[in-house]
Amino acid sequence: MLRKTISVVCLVLFITLCSFRLQTTDGYYNIIYIGDSITQAGQVKDAQTYGPAAQSTAYLLKKNIFKNVQFSNQGRSGFTTVDFLPSSKKAYPKVIEAANTFYNEKSATLLFSIMLGTNDSAIKGPNGSPVSPEQYHDNLKTLTDSLFKRYPDCKVIYHNPIWYSDSTHNRSTYLVEGRERLQSYRPQLKLLVNEYKTIHPGQVFLGDKKGFKYFKKHYLTDMNTEKGPSGVFYLHPNQKGSASLGELWGKAIAKALK
Repeated sequence: MLRKTISVVCLVLFITLCSFRLQTTDGYYNIIYIGDSITQAGQVKDAQTYGPAAQSTAYLLKKNIFKNVQFSNQGRSGFTTVDFLPSSKKAYPKVIEAANTFYNEKSATLLFSIMLGTNDSAIKGPNGSPVSPEQYHDNLKTLTDSLFKRYPDCKVIYHNPIWYSDSTHNRSTYLVEGRERLQSYRPQLKLLVNEYKTIHPGQVFLGDKKGFKYFKKHYLTDMNTEKGPSGVFYLHPNQKGSASLGELWGKAIAKALK
């Protein structure tokens, strides 16, 4: 009887200790930034320091909003929501590799910051484009569901894609039609957040909503001047624009997780 009692006590202690080890520390976050070339910031010198992902992380630390933040930039130039689907085996394995590394650090909350849609909206060029609003919704839901399956206590934030000019046309064709499609994705992000309120309450949020208007107004100072088949166009934030976008993301993340 005594041996049985000791075994039960040991089991309870073991469960208690495991539960304590799994507790996250308040203010400690590990962020995976998922996106396209805007997130990757390949046109920004030293993107690891001056890209929007780095600037967002720096903002959160500077404002003492988070005590400790680590990040991984999983932006991929030219990629769409299709490329991030688990079935595509393109961007997804790298996201999981980074997330697994962070998830092993049990003291920090794992956060996925997602801004996709620019390449989805193209008339032609990127994989799967043009992606309809409904398919955009379904692709993001598939990605998010897979993340929750692997990391049940993670958090997800969707940022609205930012503005690009009427003449945007490089190896892919965007133009006015593409930008109109881009704007049709915004309601889908709201819909997703509302759907997850009952499935994963307190874990999915709508992030930045100001970037589109900001870059529409400040494209001459905050975006690179690029030339393509349809003339000069504005698509990628420059170093100043990356800092602006990073701050917008940082503010939105802070507000969502407040």
